[in-house]
Amino acid sequence: MTNAMDEVRRFLKKDDLPGAVRSLRPHAETTPIAELAKAARALADAAGFKDLAGAAKAAAKRPGEPQTLYDFGYACVERGIAFLAVAPLREALRLLPDSRALRAELVSALEDENRHDEVIELLSGRGAALPAWPETYLLVHHTLLAGDLDTAARIGRALPAPEDPQWADAHDRQTRRLHRTDRARRARSAAGHADPLGRTDLRGWHYGLTGGLLGTLSPYGWDAGMTGRFAYLGDTHETCRHGLARLALALEAAGRRPSTVSLLPGRSDRILGLAAARVLGLPSVPYEPSRTDTLVVAYDLNAVDPDLVRTLHARADGQILAEHATRWTNPPAVSADFSTLLCQFVVPPWKEDPRPEEEIARDIARADAAADQGDGMTPPDPDEDFRAFASAVRDGWLTGPRDHVASPGPVPSSRFA
Repeated sequence: MTNAMDEVRRFLKKDDLPGAVRSLRPHAETTPIAELAKAARALADAAGFKDLAGAAKAAAKRPGEPQTLYDFGYACVERGIAFLAVAPLREALRLLPDSRALRAELVSALEDENRHDEVIELLSGRGAALPAWPETYLLVHHTLLAGDLDTAARIGRALPAPEDPQWADAHDRQTRRLHRTDRARRARSAAGHADPLGRTDLRGWHYGLTGGLLGTLSPYGWDAGMTGRFAYLGDTHETCRHGLARLALALEAAGRRPSTVSLLPGRSDRILGLAAARVLGLPSVPYEPSRTDTLVVAYDLNAVDPDLVRTLHARADGQILAEHATRWTNPPAVSADFSTLLCQFVVPPWKEDPRPEEEIARDIARADAAADQGDGMTPPDPDEDFRAFASAVRDGWLTGPRDHVASPGPVPSSRFA
């Protein structure tokens, strides 16, 4: 019995399935695959995942068969534990080094874990033998997410348009991202930013990858590895009000003046939407997907009904989507046009406040709009810098679909396990 299996059983005895999953991370690529599969089967049995349990059982019995290893890895990816898929898929690819299916599934597993450098190594190792679609497209994609814009642009320019129409949207999406990141870097360089599209330029990369404007940077924990993001945020009326002030700056800098504020049905969304309507001096109306020339306000898109979120992927004419708290470790299905802040966990300031939505919205609109001074260790983020960036990229803002971006990109931040 391995240490990995001991840990899994210890947590499962306490009915702590998430803890059992976390306990396998340190062992995922050092434990023999047969033993790893036995541990994965225990997890799958506890979770009721029959597909994963069956694949893990077969891999434990026949860890030297490429198809069995592929099935095990595939099931891990499908069940959201991609870190367990890497070792069996690597072994399968070692046995069948020319298998495109195995390579594609290993890329998928590494992508889910945001291990972009490893994907680059895997794909670029094929040299001139690497097919254009989708492999070279994926190489460009991960090179960009790893932060190497010049190489991504060079390879991307040589990538031919796909013959298969199923890749047309991906090609268009990649073209937009390459254009936005180049535009963002030029804007940051022109403004004298110390690290234009480098490892600390969170706002520049956020725009380049998502197309959205990041209103504020966290004033806490910069020197502790947060680089402008929050991990846990106990939100306040003042933070919400400052975010609305930055939203107003973005609209002004881009020359946009929506005629209404559209209210999504969730309580938090309605509170913030009503506050936005007060701050911007606009009437509020119920959200309708086809409504034009409107500002749609969400507090946290991950808390909005998924069917409703899907209607926001393709924008109506003049529609602007603003989200207050964007979950950077679990990005929403659509990327907002404006995000006040990036956080891992958030607690709304009205969680224990039973008052009517309109009263809370009024308090937010009246709150101090000044920025939180934070811990004094974060680089300054004055209104003038944000306005200048929003103005510099205004022509590319609010164009194209609001695509989901699963990766946080090349700017690292500390996170809770």
